[in-house]
Amino acid sequence: MKNVFRPAVLASLALLAFLTACDKDDVVDPQIPETNQQPTSSQIEGNVFEPALVAATDQRVAQLRVPAGFAIAKYADQLGKPRMLAVSQSGNVYVTSREAGTVTLLRDTNSDGKSDQSQVVATIKSVHGITIYAGKMYLASIKEVYRADINADGTLGQPQALITNLPDAGQHPNRTLAFGPDGLMYITVGSTCNACAEPNPEHATMLRANPDGTGRIIFASGLRNTIGFGWHPETKELYGFDHGIDWLGDEQQKEELNVIKQGAFYGWPYIYGDGNYNPHPRPMGDTTYAQILAKTTLPSLSYDAHAAPLGMVFYSSATGAAGGFPAEYQNDAFVTMRGSWNRTKPSGYNVVRVHFEGGKPARIDNFVTGFLVDDNQAQFGRPVGIATMPDGSLLFTDDNNGVIYRVSRTQ
Repeated sequence: MKNVFRPAVLASLALLAFLTACDKDDVVDPQIPETNQQPTSSQIEGNVFEPALVAATDQRVAQLRVPAGFAIAKYADQLGKPRMLAVSQSGNVYVTSREAGTVTLLRDTNSDGKSDQSQVVATIKSVHGITIYAGKMYLASIKEVYRADINADGTLGQPQALITNLPDAGQHPNRTLAFGPDGLMYITVGSTCNACAEPNPEHATMLRANPDGTGRIIFASGLRNTIGFGWHPETKELYGFDHGIDWLGDEQQKEELNVIKQGAFYGWPYIYGDGNYNPHPRPMGDTTYAQILAKTTLPSLSYDAHAAPLGMVFYSSATGAAGGFPAEYQNDAFVTMRGSWNRTKPSGYNVVRVHFEGGKPARIDNFVTGFLVDDNQAQFGRPVGIATMPDGSLLFTDDNNGVIYRVSRTQ
């Protein structure tokens, strides 16, 4: 793959659409009035920096950093642009490629922690989301949701369309899906834009439907692009990591971890962070920012702006398994951060651990780092999908160099 390096581009932008970065307690910017009877004016410095892409050589992989007592290695490579993962109870690994429109089955037949068999088992244009429920495979493309039988050998039967009319893609085509403790199907639908008033109420939402695709409702709204989500194993509360708005500065908008509840509204595109006003678009009609803020559910935790959270999985594997993590990792979440482009210094390009205490998110720590190299001028991995294996190890994809990594316990 050809290496691409785009140096930092610094551009001072005086645009009505953008907001100077606010401190956490600076809830209302004095230049953003409640109504349009007064002018709105903001100025920021927008930055673009994309690290060069370099190969995932053995030497570079060897310098990846994980906590003491863990090891990381390639599970599979030469996969093109692998995205989301699903793992069966028998250990079959399924990975989607939106670019290729394929679902690939990977097997580790000799239990050495590396895939030694690879087979394309489905071809669906723009397939991305994937999950297994009640012995069936569920797959999501931009506007469709499919269900397929899983054969005894791990291959898939012919996918059958359950939903064919999800909203158009726009800026965020990455649909994901999963089944909750209630046995219902949850589907994420991102916004079509960075920040705008969407004409289709299903954009920037999480939807819920029956397993056969019927009975679809908007479960939660005001979510710009929540790709990774899951249910806490004990409390059964639903959490998701939402992508912040671009072009609000290097440190805004931070990525948001939300507890997602039915009927709740999470602020996009008008409110972000701990109650900050986004100057554009303004609230519709006579509605004020304060009225929208009053009905907005604010985030539980936040993370570095523009880090781009993608996959999320709660860890609940048996600690006695061969690759199982220590007991203190139980019921914590792991999240892939694909990495920034809209800031001076890169953020993301890592996997983080969300600590839960008493069933509530408490803090976020790095778990896998080291994909940024050459003094942050280059990278060899942008983490995307993530899943746990039956042996307790953790898998995650990189859609730049076509690798799936495996993290396991060594002691």
